[in-house]
Amino acid sequence: MEEIKFSQIDQFIINFDDALKTIFGPLKPADRPNPALNIEEGVLSEAEKNLSGKLMRVNHAGEIAAQALYRGQALTARLEEVRSVMDHSAQEENDHLVWCRYRVQELGTHTSYLDIFWYGGSFMIGVLAGIAGDKWSLGFVTETEYQVVKHLEEHLEKFPAHDMRTRAIVEQMKQDEFEHAITAIESGGIELPVLIKTIMKITSKIMTRTAYWI
Repeated sequence: MEEIKFSQIDQFIINFDDALKTIFGPLKPADRPNPALNIEEGVLSEAEKNLSGKLMRVNHAGEIAAQALYRGQALTARLEEVRSVMDHSAQEENDHLVWCRYRVQELGTHTSYLDIFWYGGSFMIGVLAGIAGDKWSLGFVTETEYQVVKHLEEHLEKFPAHDMRTRAIVEQMKQDEFEHAITAIESGGIELPVLIKTIMKITSKIMTRTAYWI
């Protein structure tokens, strides 16, 4: 079957539609069952629910950014294999997005009011990373995912010990993010300069601290 070629206008419409659905819904259904599905809800105090809710709001904002990042990189990727890696990772990140949004609602709080900014900024970063070249773009994925894994590990230390539903979701996310990093390396990603890694860490801290409250 002949591959469909989309014009630039088509690609703009597709990406704009994806952005609207990612930020405002409805989301595409998750490919995999929610890891928390068969886990009984623990008895959480209001303070514990508030803590888990805020941390999951941060994780949801991170998944909004991940969707935008991968779509921006896929849009500007030069090789079809690289575009395929980005598209596959974006689909798994959609699972995370669905799980996080569901858990945020279960915990009685809201997603970040700044999701549109997280998406827009991350999409532009993804586009620029793709323009820099596939090896740099894949290297950016690798470093991003390593930082996300560390961030999720820190959250696992903060969640109430008996909040097993939240923990199950975050554990699966951590595993997936690590696999994304390895896939990017194996696909030809190169290590980023220390300066870029440092800027990424600072940007991530600003985003996570803001999303925790807003």
